[in-house]
Amino acid sequence: MTSALVERPPISLAELVEEAELLTRVDRKYLVPVAELPAVLAGLPSGTRVLEIDGRRDFAYRSAYFDTPALHSYLAAARGRRHRFKLRTRSYLDSDVHFFEVKTRGSRGTTTKQRIPYGGEPALSPAAAAYAAEVLGVQLDLDHVLTTRYRRKTFFLPEGGTRLTVDTRLAWELPDGPGIRTPQWAVVETKSAAGASAADRLLWSLHHRPRVVSKYGTGLAALRPDLPSNRWRPALRIFPTAPTLERLRDETP
Repeated sequence: MTSALVERPPISLAELVEEAELLTRVDRKYLVPVAELPAVLAGLPSGTRVLEIDGRRDFAYRSAYFDTPALHSYLAAARGRRHRFKLRTRSYLDSDVHFFEVKTRGSRGTTTKQRIPYGGEPALSPAAAAYAAEVLGVQLDLDHVLTTRYRRKTFFLPEGGTRLTVDTRLAWELPDGPGIRTPQWAVVETKSAAGASAADRLLWSLHHRPRVVSKYGTGLAALRPDLPSNRWRPALRIFPTAPTLERLRDETP
């Protein structure tokens, strides 16, 4: 995977936003064994560029997810509701930049992301709660329910302005509770404005098919076996079982 990063020309964050901000998009997610990533990245089409910031091409992320006490966001996803939402903070740890994001899903399978700058604290700020109420049109009582950590590489494919993200060293943690790691697996995601991209066709040719997987939903289901999780049952097979849960507090992937 290292050679694929080095050989691809860079794209700056400003260029990536200009070419493929994709705040409204079609997402497809794939669970790919880390050992098979080199074949995926080597097969990306000519002209593919990799995000580079201050000489880095691999970035640490942390997200804190918020939900109601009744877990309305989680249950809407678990039950496949067409109209659903997700609330999280997104921290770019290498640059110490933080956002609060509201993601909504429409009837045609598109995802819309709206966000504001955020202070980075784990508790939900009044400004973030007010922003969520403004976007969703309803005031919600919200709690911090899950934290995820991972490292991401981002590729830009010129055909259709597609993004491909590769997330590795994945870890999930309950607030003040245990955590899970899945170091042998990567979440590969394609983000395009419309139909299947060249990256999707490449993944299909390598026998990787889209999966119903959500860092929030699947991770919370793995850590909370009391919750309904049939929607993510195939994806849950990558997670260790309860006896192998470990504390992950204060660790960055």
